[in-house]
Order: sequence, then structure tokens, then C-alpha cells
Amino acid sequence: VENILKILDGGDNSEIKDKEHTLLEFKQRILFQNVFFKYNEKSANILDKLNFEIIKGQKVVVKGQTGKGKTTLINILSGLLLPTEGQIYIDDTLINHKNIKNWQKNLAIVPQTVFLNDVTILENIAIAVNKSSIDLERVRNCAKIAQINKFIETLPKQFEEKVGEKGIRLSGGQKQRLGIARALYREAKVIILDEPTNALDLETEKKVIDSIINMDKNITIVMISHSDNSLNYFDKIIDL
Repeated sequence: VENILKILDGGDNSEIKDKEHTLLEFKQRILFQNVFFKYNEKSANILDKLNFEIIKGQKVVVKGQTGKGKTTLINILSGLLLPTEGQIYIDDTLINHKNIKNWQKNLAIVPQTVFLNDVTILENIAIAVNKSSIDLERVRNCAKIAQINKFIETLPKQFEEKVGEKGIRLSGGQKQRLGIARALYREAKVIILDEPTNALDLETEKKVIDSIINMDKNITIVMISHSDNSLNYFDKIIDL
């Protein structure tokens, strides 16, 4: 799971070359139909007959108390897990173990713990891209949307500043915002955010969410939230 998450996050800096798995087009909706999930036969269901629809371009927040299955739902949506029972459709295509990688090509994930290499900020945002091919203007725009650009501009080398091993030179909130900028740079059709602002103060959290929500009407956003502060920004709330 960790290796797959690094790929979806963009944190695996090896080039992904997979001729067999082509992009599964996402044109209209994601449908969860009677989805159940439990981690083993003896355990109780974490998700129990879950039904919902996400229309392309919607901004969706997933909320609920600890242990109610928020992260499990996100892991199923991103193909890290498959349902114990039930179906997931992308438009009219049933998702299964044969086509899950095709679906994942649409996704970018911002996990709670963002993987950073000991290279420059520029290379961490445009990770897995040859440095000579990086679009600096796009990097700057993504940093601006993620509300990390002002911090970067205070650094002596700005985007050429190294972050240190595992991002040791950055705070938790700065790492999260770099993770958001990275997801934006990938131009994914679906961006999944797992409590991406839990290390931010309230004012910065509102700015980040407002900026993400309003950046592109065609990008589908699904975010786990730990608070109710930003619920009014979203089109749909899935309350577990």
C-alpha cells in the first residue's frame, strides 16, 4: 500500500512505464453502490451499505468521527482497497482488480504525511519530472494556489532551496502545502486530500481550501476534513 500511495502522491521518483494499463476516461460520475468493507472475516464492517454519487467537477468533503471509515472510504475510492461487497462504477465501467490501475491514472493524493525527497522545492513539486522539463510557471502557479508561494519567496534560493531529508527543514503545514502543490502540478482529474490542512492555523486553512475549491470547475475534489470550519465551501458532504 505504501508504494502505491507514493505513486498516487507523486512521491515515487521512478518513471511509471505501464503500456498495459491505459487511462480509464472519467467523464461523468463516480458511483458507490451498496459498498461494504471489513478488514477480515471476523471483524465488523467498517463501511456498511454505502451509496453515493460524485459528479465530475464536484467538490466533496468526507466527515465523521474517528473510526467511522473516512480513510477506508478514501482508500477504496483511490483503489488502494477493493470493497468486501458492492460495486464502484466510473461512468458505466465497473472497477475491479483488472482495471484499477487504469482508474488510478486519473488520481493525485495528498496524504496526511507527505513524502519529500532531499532535493529542491522545485523538484519536489514537479516530482518524477526531469528537471530540464519542469514548467516553472506552472510550479509557481501551483505553489500560489497551495498558499506556499510567499514562504518560498522568503528563502535565499526560493524554488531552488533544498528541503532536507524527509523535508526536515519544513514545518508540518509547509509539507502539507507542498503536497497540495505537487498534486496540482500533476493536473489530475481527481484530487483526494486526506486531512490536508490539519497542521495549519484556521486562517491559512480557509485560504488554502478556498483557493483549491475555486481553481478549476472540471477538477473533482474529495477531501477528508477533521473540522466543520470549511464545510460551506463544498458541493456535497458525505457524513459517516
